[in-house]
Amino acid sequence: MINNDLLIRLRYALDIKDTDMVEIFRLGGMNLAKEEVRKVLSKPKENEDGEIDLTPTDQFTPCDYEMLEAFLNGFVTFKRGKQDPKPGQAPVQTPTKKDTPNNLFLKRVKVALSLTSEDMIDIFYDAGLIVTKGELGAILRKADHRNYKECGDNFTRNFLKGLTLKYRE
Repeated sequence: MINNDLLIRLRYALDIKDTDMVEIFRLGGMNLAKEEVRKVLSKPKENEDGEIDLTPTDQFTPCDYEMLEAFLNGFVTFKRGKQDPKPGQAPVQTPTKKDTPNNLFLKRVKVALSLTSEDMIDIFYDAGLIVTKGELGAILRKADHRNYKECGDNFTRNFLKGLTLKYRE
C-alpha cells in the first residue's frame, strides 16, 4: 500500500474537504496549493507489466515518508489543537529507528481522533479483523522497542475500512 493510498482512504473515511487537506498539510509544515494536494490524492498509473509507476507526472505526485509524516502531524494539530510545551518539559527525542508508514499512520490517527486501544480493537472488529491488545500494543510501540512489530498492509486496510464504517454511516 503506497502512502498516497493512505491519504486517499483516510480522506474518504473521514470526509475531509480539499481546503481542510491544504490546511492540514500547512499545519504539518508543508505549504501545498489545492492543485498540488489533488495530485497527491490521485492514484498512480500502472505500466505495461501491471506494476505501479511512482514517477511524478502532471496528474500525480508521489507521497514520500516526510510528506506523510507532515500530513499526519498536521492532522493531529488540526483535530486536537496546537500543543505548547510545558515549562521544564524536555524536547521530544527523535527515535533512532523510523516507524514504517503503516505504524506511523495508525499511531497518529489514534492520537488525532482520541481513540483508545479498545476503540481501535472495535474498529478492527467492525472491519472483520480480530486483533488482540497485545498485537495492537506491539504495533503502537516505538520502533526502537524490542517488542515492536511492523504493521502490515492488511491491518491498515482493515483499520481504514472500519473507520469508514464508523464515520461514514
